[in-house]
Amino acid sequence: MPEFQRFSYDVLVIGAGGAGLRAAIEAGAAGAKVGVVCKSLLGKAHTVMAEGGIAAALANVDDRDSWRVHFADTMRGGQYLNNWRMAELHAKEAPECVRELEAWGALFDRTKDGKILQRNFGGHRYPRLAHVGDRTGLEMIRTLQDHGIHTGMEVHMECTVLSLLLDGNRIAGACGYDRERGRFQLWEAKAVVLATGGIGRAFKITSNSWEYTGDGLALAYHAGAELQDMEFVQFHPTGMVWPISVRGILVTEGVRGEGGVLRNNEGKRFMFDDIPDLYKEQTADSEEEGWRYTQGDKNARRPPELLTRDHVARCINREVKAGRGSPHGGVFLDISWIKDRLPKAGDHIKRKLPSMYHQFKQLADLDITKEPMEVGPTTHYMMGGIRVDGDSQMSAVPGLFAAGEVAAGLHGANRLGGNSLSDLVVFGRRAGRFAAEFAKANGPVRIDEAEIQATASAALSPFDRGPSGENPYQIQYDLQEAMQDLVGIVRVESEMQQALDAIGQLRARAGRAGIAGNREYNNGWHTTIDLGNMMIVSEAITRAALLRKESRGAQFREDFPGKDPEWGKYNIIIRRGAESEMLVEKRAVTPMPDELKAVIEEMK
Repeated sequence: MPEFQRFSYDVLVIGAGGAGLRAAIEAGAAGAKVGVVCKSLLGKAHTVMAEGGIAAALANVDDRDSWRVHFADTMRGGQYLNNWRMAELHAKEAPECVRELEAWGALFDRTKDGKILQRNFGGHRYPRLAHVGDRTGLEMIRTLQDHGIHTGMEVHMECTVLSLLLDGNRIAGACGYDRERGRFQLWEAKAVVLATGGIGRAFKITSNSWEYTGDGLALAYHAGAELQDMEFVQFHPTGMVWPISVRGILVTEGVRGEGGVLRNNEGKRFMFDDIPDLYKEQTADSEEEGWRYTQGDKNARRPPELLTRDHVARCINREVKAGRGSPHGGVFLDISWIKDRLPKAGDHIKRKLPSMYHQFKQLADLDITKEPMEVGPTTHYMMGGIRVDGDSQMSAVPGLFAAGEVAAGLHGANRLGGNSLSDLVVFGRRAGRFAAEFAKANGPVRIDEAEIQATASAALSPFDRGPSGENPYQIQYDLQEAMQDLVGIVRVESEMQQALDAIGQLRARAGRAGIAGNREYNNGWHTTIDLGNMMIVSEAITRAALLRKESRGAQFREDFPGKDPEWGKYNIIIRRGAESEMLVEKRAVTPMPDELKAVIEEMK
């Protein structure tokens, strides 16, 4: 019978990125005993991949900005399927959270008069992204980690969580194992905050690192929580497409915010050809006006390269399919052209975009100060996730909270660049606060010993099958290929039905997966565990995308290319049925109060 190392906490935080660390800090400040479990090393969370900046209406660069404009921009970008309460709280609280990071030691770039500098980004009306060059996420993780480790939280690094535990219908903790030696662990807790990030590794081409296998969503789904908006997977328009070894690695939107332009193989700035009606009044109608906007001219409108990510990604996809793409299946992103406009442009680019300069120089032997990059859409972010209460971030399972990318609601059908980092700190803080309150208000939990033993036995079953079982790496590869080809940036019903059939077959194969060796340092074992989570999120994405018979935000249905006003009234909800089948339903969007409707009308 497997043995468990046992730990007891008031609040257990699963995930140590921006949302998880901010939740742990807040829960600790409220007096809770806090444990943090992370899949990788502390400080290596996916938050470090966010480069361009954190969105907050500080109004340091343009005094016309306010929470009202930020709220309207976020709702417009999300095609009004957002949880309006989350969008309101986010816009109002983001400035305070940025100043909090500054007080804890974050070294933001500065304006000439010493304020936090802000830059332009896609979908934001005014320069709104506070940044540290193009390494903002790294600075944010450094700050939260340095502050957090002094609050007394206990951190369990390199651990995989196998299941969430329930006491009746209430959360009771989690069980899993440490990835280094394979020892089983039990974390008893009165409240649990999920902050595990997204699902990008379910697709073949992605900016996401190996940890992003949908663990938190699958854990919550099995525990009885609802998932929402799973059809809305964001394909960032600019990932590296060459060399092939680094395909998918992100090229920050900050390149376009600093004046970078997109061209096809004919040298044409194709983004001017297709500007959505919703954004025409806010978009430049000439290259000259677009350039002035990037240089801070308040009377200029933004260039079309800074339209929302879903639209830019589809335009790039269109150019490639029409034969106007770059040699390696993307388009050209050019920041070097600004040498025609600025003296010492090379030094300016290196100062503003140091990571991008280094990334392309080291990985592609390409100098972005002198030549264009080849970029294309890459699976980047999940707008959908665990359905939570807008104020507290608690799911349908009492005591189970979620924050950051794993939670749904704030972004609706499409996320604006930079809103992800402010999402982490605004709702990480709220989740931690309300989790601590829940833990304080509720008594001890009871652990079902038979349940944790069954979980451990199931986790060890691939060793019983041995190397004669199915190869887990091949199953993962086949799933990624099916999702990329059949449920990717452009979708059609027949292909998504094929994807569902494929997922069913792959799930059966995953049940036969076998591995050699022992429990120490066994990556094959870790992969067999990840497969179950990836199957759930892949099926959820596909079923939601099939049900939504329209194109909206990140969902583009080639067989339903128009936006249907009727579908704009509904979110799609997924939950686990009594017979373990996946149930999918439409649910009406919660009506927005009149005062917020007035804000949106005012900002049109």
